[in-house]
Amino acid sequence: MFTLPHALNLLAQGNPRVIYTLLCRAVAATLPTFGRDRRHLGGDLGGTAILHTWGQNLSQHLPLHCVVAGGALTQDGTRWISAPHGFLFPVRALARVFRGKYLGALRRAFTTGKLVFAGALASLEDPAAFAAWLPELRPHDWVVYATRPFAGPTQILEYLGRYTHRVAISHQRLVGSTDGVVRFRWRDYADGDRVKIMTLAAEEFIRRFLRHVVPGGFVRIRHFGFLANRARRTKLARCRALLAQPAPTAAAESVPALMLRLTGIDIERCPVCQPGRLHVTARLAPTSPPTRCVPVVDTS
Repeated sequence: MFTLPHALNLLAQGNPRVIYTLLCRAVAATLPTFGRDRRHLGGDLGGTAILHTWGQNLSQHLPLHCVVAGGALTQDGTRWISAPHGFLFPVRALARVFRGKYLGALRRAFTTGKLVFAGALASLEDPAAFAAWLPELRPHDWVVYATRPFAGPTQILEYLGRYTHRVAISHQRLVGSTDGVVRFRWRDYADGDRVKIMTLAAEEFIRRFLRHVVPGGFVRIRHFGFLANRARRTKLARCRALLAQPAPTAAAESVPALMLRLTGIDIERCPVCQPGRLHVTARLAPTSPPTRCVPVVDTS
């Protein structure tokens, strides 16, 4: 997990596409750099990165979650190099390289005019002010965390798969909305994971929610290394061959089962009474659209 410091939150609110894109690119450059280093693995990594922007109370929090293979494919494709058990790369070194790549990319974004400054950040339009502000970001926490999935890869993939297809808050967490006030459940991780009720003015609730709507067309889930789209088919097949692993077989899955697996929502359960279940009473065959009638005009 690679996390931007909160000092960048205001800049991200005015420039979400640029800030999020730079985060994805900085991580996609950092991990392969370590993977190709012979002191670590000496080959090409493969991974999937997923952008997440919200906390339980709808605050802004900008981590990029990554699922990375525990090994690398040599660049000539002849060997698979396994990572040491329970260890991939040193996180402090990852954080330093990630910070350097991100700040360098942020400086280039400013130089090429891709950043917009307003409100409290308006003064940063001046090149001298921006140049003085940029080093102030270095001491902030650029948190990088890496560990193996304790319950196995299936558990972590299911966990990420559930929330990647959700918005910042689900219907199940909403308690009520009356007299211009919204109440919802949230989990306070700083207080022993206790579930609490938060009360916000409707305008503030909407403001917080809209901060997590990504720009149109922005890709929140990205693949890199031997899982990158342009090389995935051949390189993944080579990895399986070297590891003596068969290709997965696609199992037929119903739409309700797919929705439950991806979102945690049972679409066959009544959202109002909860115990009620959806039952199919009839199947309507598709029909052709009605033929448009063209009036006949008498030209005699």
